[in-house]
Amino acid sequence: MANAASKPTYLILLAGGNYQERESWINAELSTSREQSVVIAGIILEGLPSGIMPLQSHPSLIVERIAPGCFCCIGNLVLRVTLNRMLRQKPERLYLAMNNQEHLGSLKNFLESEPYIDLFTFEREVIL
Repeated sequence: MANAASKPTYLILLAGGNYQERESWINAELSTSREQSVVIAGIILEGLPSGIMPLQSHPSLIVERIAPGCFCCIGNLVLRVTLNRMLRQKPERLYLAMNNQEHLGSLKNFLESEPYIDLFTFEREVIL
């Protein structure tokens, strides 16, 4: 069981749509979260933007972009490194946004295994 110092991060998984749709959805979601006083949010986006980037890192928002490639297949090592770096900053909420919703089950299995199983509280899954 987690103590106050190791409080689990709330996890939101987002899949499908194009990069711009995923980033816009998270941006809209964060507007609501800011009203609810989320202290630090982390975002890991699969893909690279093709224009305007509404999400920019600042002290209460950590944004990481990973080149296109499935998180659970070819991007597994990159995801592990990025996720571990993100978790060291202790975000209260974490958004993981991936292209292919068909691999969402594999990503969830990855996040439900060691060493991540006790680090997250699964909040919800969103398909665009």
